[in-house]
Amino acid sequence: MRAVVQRVSEASVAVEGRVVGAIGRGLLILLGIGMGDGEAEAKLLAEKSANLRIFADDDGRFNRSLLDIGGEALVVSQFTLYADTRRGRRPSFSDAAPPEIAAPLVDVFVHELRRLGIAVSTGEFGAMMRVALVNDGPVTILLDSAIFCKPRNRHER
Repeated sequence: MRAVVQRVSEASVAVEGRVVGAIGRGLLILLGIGMGDGEAEAKLLAEKSANLRIFADDDGRFNRSLLDIGGEALVVSQFTLYADTRRGRRPSFSDAAPPEIAAPLVDVFVHELRRLGIAVSTGEFGAMMRVALVNDGPVTILLDSAIFCKPRNRHER
């Protein structure tokens, strides 16, 4: 499972010209579900997103999380995070989970954020969406459950 987490002062998502989700200060989370992902990955990335310390404290240091600031989250499913561009010029999306697997896992991710006390808005799964945001910083972080689940090399920091 992959998430592109963007710190925003505001964000919204529209489908066919109507806004279906909007937030103020918080995180826009573009969420991709891969083959082999399950509830454990969804819960892990939701917890990581909620507790990621990327908001400034009074000294301007990254010491506050979404939970700490009482921020909101806008979650938009995005299978293109699993684009394979190694060959040719047209990306392959064969590593992305099919909709019947991905949609329930997006719901698990959203449910977990809400369980943690975060106000969550969402896009519309499978729809063509227009996402608007004001990136704050800018701060953009890539989270990948495969990285969190693999053993660390003793030489890594």
